[in-house]
Amino acid sequence: MYSLHCLQGAENTTNSSEMPVKKEAILAGTTILMEKPFVYVLSCKFRTECCDFCFKKNLDMMKCSNCKYVYYCDKLCQKHAWPLHKHECKTLKHISPRILPDAARMLLKLIKKLENGGLTYKGYYSEKNYRMWKDLMSHYPELKNDNGRMDHMTSLYAILLNVLNEELMPNFAEFMGLYGRMCVNSFNICNQELQSLGTGIYIGASIIDHSCQPNALAVFEGTTLLIRTVEKLPYLDWLKVRISYIDVLASTEERQKELLETYYFLCDCPKCLTPENKEEVFGAVCSNAACDNVVYIDDSTKGSRCQKCDVIFSSEFIDLFKSVVEFTEMHLGSMKNISYLDVCKICLKRQKGLLNKYHVRHMKILDLAFEAAIDLEDFDSALEYGLQLVESYNKYYPMFHPLTGLLHLKLCKLLLYKDKTIDGISHLRKASDILKITHSVNSSLYKSEVFPLIQQCRSLLNINGIK
Repeated sequence: MYSLHCLQGAENTTNSSEMPVKKEAILAGTTILMEKPFVYVLSCKFRTECCDFCFKKNLDMMKCSNCKYVYYCDKLCQKHAWPLHKHECKTLKHISPRILPDAARMLLKLIKKLENGGLTYKGYYSEKNYRMWKDLMSHYPELKNDNGRMDHMTSLYAILLNVLNEELMPNFAEFMGLYGRMCVNSFNICNQELQSLGTGIYIGASIIDHSCQPNALAVFEGTTLLIRTVEKLPYLDWLKVRISYIDVLASTEERQKELLETYYFLCDCPKCLTPENKEEVFGAVCSNAACDNVVYIDDSTKGSRCQKCDVIFSSEFIDLFKSVVEFTEMHLGSMKNISYLDVCKICLKRQKGLLNKYHVRHMKILDLAFEAAIDLEDFDSALEYGLQLVESYNKYYPMFHPLTGLLHLKLCKLLLYKDKTIDGISHLRKASDILKITHSVNSSLYKSEVFPLIQQCRSLLNINGIK
């Protein structure tokens, strides 16, 4: 979403004509919904690394003896997966060694699920309130005017028509309804690092609307979705619970564009309605190196003066700023699936003295550089980039956001590696405070990452005689 870029969301309709509202206050860090997926699919790029049922990474997996396409942790996971997998097993065997695209496999699962009782499935979001497949919006009119998605849908229809008997396929209009509901109501299922492993549809959770300033978030334990509050709520009213469908590290215009193109609506949350500080989001630093002012560059900037130091912005400075922004955008587009540290370093070098530290393009490159440096074990660079990211994360993300918690966690590990125990503990405390809210102390993330670091820090303090 989550980076997150990790979340996709759903739209708000309800099967209940009157939703009872509980008047008890809901504290931040409360799980208000836990739900198994209606259908879900592991991304094909992880199919030999992760269990197709539970999504756990496993080096010693067994594959289905019939289709030889999906892999499982063990016979228990295979047994649990069989009620849904049995409907696709023959098809996957038939197309072997070809790999079915993820979206096509999701649609295949949807078709089989709905044929086998899925139409009566109830996704509960409270003790008495639930939603059903028919309650999800298909956005049929918007889809018909969306050329990109129409082309994608047509290609998927052709693929499935080729692998299924024609009489088993829904007609094109019905298929369009399936496709629309899938696109608009899917969640990216993420691991502990907020890496998207697959996609799932959660019928109950589809009640939750979007906000760029959310009061809740979605996290995962395997394929189980948990909706957790990140703010104190006066009471639980599902019409007022909001998660973010997208990564909010973007300008208002960019967020609105993504929401309109993906979910067919414009956001009217407080963050979107508040005038944006364009100087910070897109601004340049003053061309006078001794001045710390930030200025928004547009066609009228040429020849104007800095309001703080009175320096004149030359056309050369403005052209250079614009060219660096274009250069950065080009490389951000090329690094959507994989980031290259050397490319990031070139971008950061060219941005120096031009883009201000809160410029969204600078932050995105810095984020990619941080992760790439960790992957390449360039820990000195990773620490440098990570420490710069903290201030920017705090500016763009809510107080309790899993990405910020994970950033502090990684900084703790890097600082401990550099024998900077006290600094490492400071970031560990911040990580713990955030992840307690976003995930809880009982989550697999907290147990596998935070608790061991707490023990490690205690041991280091004892060794060094620090209380």
